[in-house]
Amino acid sequence: MKKTVDIISLGCSKNLVDSEVLMGLFEANGFQCTHDSDDPQGDIVVVNTCGFINDAKEESINTILELAEAKKDGRIQKLFVMGCLSERYLAELEAEMPEVDKYYGKFNYRQLVTDLLAEESVKEGKRHVTTPRHYAYLKVSEGCDRHCAYCAIPLITGKHRSRPMEEILDEVRQLVADGTKEFQVIAQELTYYGVDIDGKQHIAELIERMADIPGVEWIRLHYAYPTHFPWDLLRVMHEKENVCKYLDIALQHISDNMLSRMQRHVTKAETYELIERIRREVPGIHLRTTLMVGFPGETDEDFEELKEFVRWARFERMGAFAYSEEEGTYSAEHYEDDVPEEVKQRRLDKLMRIQQNISAELEAEKVRQTLKVIIDRKEGDYYIGRTEFCSPEVDPEVLIPASEGELQIGAFYDVLMTASEEFDLYGTTINKKI
Repeated sequence: MKKTVDIISLGCSKNLVDSEVLMGLFEANGFQCTHDSDDPQGDIVVVNTCGFINDAKEESINTILELAEAKKDGRIQKLFVMGCLSERYLAELEAEMPEVDKYYGKFNYRQLVTDLLAEESVKEGKRHVTTPRHYAYLKVSEGCDRHCAYCAIPLITGKHRSRPMEEILDEVRQLVADGTKEFQVIAQELTYYGVDIDGKQHIAELIERMADIPGVEWIRLHYAYPTHFPWDLLRVMHEKENVCKYLDIALQHISDNMLSRMQRHVTKAETYELIERIRREVPGIHLRTTLMVGFPGETDEDFEELKEFVRWARFERMGAFAYSEEEGTYSAEHYEDDVPEEVKQRRLDKLMRIQQNISAELEAEKVRQTLKVIIDRKEGDYYIGRTEFCSPEVDPEVLIPASEGELQIGAFYDVLMTASEEFDLYGTTINKKI
């Protein structure tokens, strides 16, 4: 009997990729793997933790505690922990939760398989993709050199390290051979790709070469940074039809006071110019951003500037969150967390109400348009799909009545948009699969 391993992934898609790599390694060495089981039990459970913000830390710790109880009850035999939380708090976790058999960090998790086999070397594995077969996340680098005042990521992941370009392209070819059509390109800081190799930004070259690989239908870009934006990337997005007109670029704030205190190394004027240029050079692009309220020192005037900016920018996709002090960061050590929690929440609610209205208006403009849609799944009475403007799990979806006929999961269809809600669209297919 093969030993069973259940890997539980918490946090972001970058963590998910690490879990998938580990699953492939386990399977190549004779283990049987599952992912995110509702009721983990059996031989081995591995928790891939997140340690980015307090809520994520709390979720990780609670998950470990629950599984420690399962181990105590005999429902699982061994419990291991890896990822961002244990990378940052290894000594504390070992002292507080000794029920865990062993802790691994963000970068040495491969050692887990070696330790279990008690051998010096293990067989290399093929990444086990856990997303629907037609799309996958593609991590092109790890770490970040930006050191924004509020962010703990550099404390966890260290300096930016780009993967070799040929290695990435080989992975894309392998994933295409396995049926992947759509790639979510991810990194802590996408636009910095290549700088650590030769001092130059190579993200445009990477995406252009990816786009030329036969079988790559959609490429979507996540987690760009506004400072020193690589303008050549816009040319690639404009020229290559399979590079989605979509860019995830976290802006955090707009007032010069906040941008300076956050150590974002960009100004209000430069941010406005950046958005104008992106929209001018890539007509029809959908921008996703993340904004923060309640950062230390944020005044009513700063927040008014932020609201005005959101109304002007009309982001197609926008998330926001309230500042949470993270130990070890510049802001935690140098600023007082002086915005009351009730003020943070009130500002967050106001900002999201503005965005909800904008989102509803922008989605309504798509009604009576025909858009290319990929089908992700069937759910109840509807097939659920996405346009090129929508990333999985976080963005609006397209609902197509199943009564219209059977659609193929992972296939593309031309869909006429017939109605809209605040975030989602409804449509009807107008042809066979593309």
